[in-house]
Amino acid sequence: MNKVNERNIPLTSAEIGSLWNGYMNDSMSKCILGFMLMHIQDEDIKSVVQYAYDISSNHMDTLTAIFESEQFAIPNGFSEEQDVNMNAPWLFSDTFCLMYVNHMAKTGMLIYSGLVSMSYRDDVCNYFVQALNETSNLYKQSLETGLSKGVIAKHPYTNIPKETDYVDSKNYLSGLNPFSNKRPLNVVEISHLYQNILTNSIGMHLCIAFAQTSPSEDVQNYMLRGKNISKKHMKIFTDTLLKDDIESGQTNVGTSNSTTQTFSDKLVMYHMDLLISAGMGNYSTSASTSQRSDLMINYERLAFEVARLAKSGADIMIKHNWLEQPPGTKDPKRLAKNKPKG
Repeated sequence: MNKVNERNIPLTSAEIGSLWNGYMNDSMSKCILGFMLMHIQDEDIKSVVQYAYDISSNHMDTLTAIFESEQFAIPNGFSEEQDVNMNAPWLFSDTFCLMYVNHMAKTGMLIYSGLVSMSYRDDVCNYFVQALNETSNLYKQSLETGLSKGVIAKHPYTNIPKETDYVDSKNYLSGLNPFSNKRPLNVVEISHLYQNILTNSIGMHLCIAFAQTSPSEDVQNYMLRGKNISKKHMKIFTDTLLKDDIESGQTNVGTSNSTTQTFSDKLVMYHMDLLISAGMGNYSTSASTSQRSDLMINYERLAFEVARLAKSGADIMIKHNWLEQPPGTKDPKRLAKNKPKG
């Protein structure tokens, strides 16, 4: 049987959206990573960041080739010429750069696994499978480098189970009554609480860096609001762990005191939107896998707060014409009104 020519198979809406998002994310990553490479002193960390930069650069070349073959309008995205001030003073510590790449690799693995599942055409599916493998390798490389330098904050240790057990009471699911003792956290709940502390820590440091270097009052206020929300959420998760005598050790990573604009406001707002989307997904997963009712309610409440922040961010981007619109379908009512009159 003759194999069908892939180019004769039209892209589905899911594939169009996936490719468009992929280009936007990689063009943004290339800008951030390119600036980091200008300043990193630690050669081991620089090697990891260089690998991440090369992945994004190669992705953009592949995506551009697909767009051109499909006569697909290439997104504007971001560029190192327009969206980065390469002459700006150093903004991040080397350790932060490593933690940033590690975090973005985790996010990338989740995103690419979802994009693989929405792809049908061989060339598109193969591209996302390869991207997932590359991102997995990046995560492993960043993890090994971090562990060797003692800068990776590990999840808390607990006792190894020696026997199996079953839930024998509905009280296992309770937790809202302030006058009753809550059962101890289980390992699934601990892992999600700690992971959300780590992701909020990265977000908080980026908000600080973006706030102090943006010339826009709208962006400054938005980033400071994001910083305060991340800080508040970290405290809630940390306090929950401490009630069970579980410490949440974190690596001390940070930013410099530079106030020179480093990245365009369009880029930093898009970046925060991406992190917020990933964070809301994390909260949703955490809520669905937590069995104590107080934890589920907390995640839902905090997710709503993050959603309001996302809405404010979108309003700012629209106000300043920074929000690039994804491809969409044609509005039949609009087409009917605008058709030539015979």
